[in-house]
Amino acid sequence: MKTQGLRELEARIARLFAERLQVELPSSDVDLFESGLLDSWRLVVLLGALEEEFGVRVAMDALEFDDFRTLAQIASFVAARVPPQAGRPPS
Repeated sequence: MKTQGLRELEARIARLFAERLQVELPSSDVDLFESGLLDSWRLVVLLGALEEEFGVRVAMDALEFDDFRTLAQIASFVAARVPPQAGRPPS
């Protein structure tokens, strides 16, 4: 995915953080676990929101916390797993 597409994806995911987790992210590269912005409960809620918004499913036994450390990493994770939808980005 191109950089512009990743930036748009980051913005959509940041909106999910705000709407679903009531968390405002200070930047795309802040460590969400170290900063306390993401914990195990919020991660479960986030995974549900990502599945609902983008169709991304993650098996718990395949979950890698490093994929969720920063907004940028989450966007890359989602971009690699978004199901194709006739050439248009997910809504």
